[in-house]
Amino acid sequence: MNLKNTALLLTLAMAAGVASANPTSSLVTFESRGGGAQGWTGMQTNSGIGGTLIDQDFGADAPAIRTKMEFPFIAWWNNTNPAYLGDWGQLGSVTISLDVFTTYIDWLGKSVTRPLVVEFRDYDNPTYGPWTSVWYTLGTLDASKGWQSLSVTIADTTSTELPAGWGGTGNYEGNGLPAGRTFANVLASVDVMLFHTSPPGYYYAFTHFDVALDNIKVTAVPEPSGYAMLLSGVALLGWMTRRKSRASFAS
Repeated sequence: MNLKNTALLLTLAMAAGVASANPTSSLVTFESRGGGAQGWTGMQTNSGIGGTLIDQDFGADAPAIRTKMEFPFIAWWNNTNPAYLGDWGQLGSVTISLDVFTTYIDWLGKSVTRPLVVEFRDYDNPTYGPWTSVWYTLGTLDASKGWQSLSVTIADTTSTELPAGWGGTGNYEGNGLPAGRTFANVLASVDVMLFHTSPPGYYYAFTHFDVALDNIKVTAVPEPSGYAMLLSGVALLGWMTRRKSRASFAS
């Protein structure tokens, strides 16, 4: 149904953080030796039945973060780890990827599918609502597919225009970026990064979920200036190695 997702607005408003750092390349496997969840958390139930946990026996490469509950949507977010907050624009080009397993998505006794969205929120929106965000549908959660690897590449995190396939929220109509906000300046001040099953502007009825995420990965490519420094370093190292070799030969 094409309704504003009020539940998503209310439930995740508490996820707002402070964009005080710059994100970096990272990999979260949910293993304790790798730092565990590294700030990733998920929804819990009031009844104590179901909710989100780190399942030590379940994962593309166990463990994984797993959510089992009945609700219109499920979501996982990070508003504490500096690796995901702040100015994504300094990354240049970036790929976001993860593995996902759907044990079941059940609505009225029928197996259904749901989209999986990645969203970046900036809680500085003087125009309308508590946040401005940009979002992208990574793929479809489907219990018949087993483990799926989903990803999106942002070719230019400083682009003012929404890239193909990306949406924005924060205007009065509830769909689209507000006046004065661009893709680049939302990504320049990220307070929350999240994955969820309800694209902005859509609402789903109560559904039984059992879904797990694993291997959340951010792969950043430096800005051209960063490339230049890297190449200069490689060239200098090569020159020094050749020089040393010649000197050793001459002696």
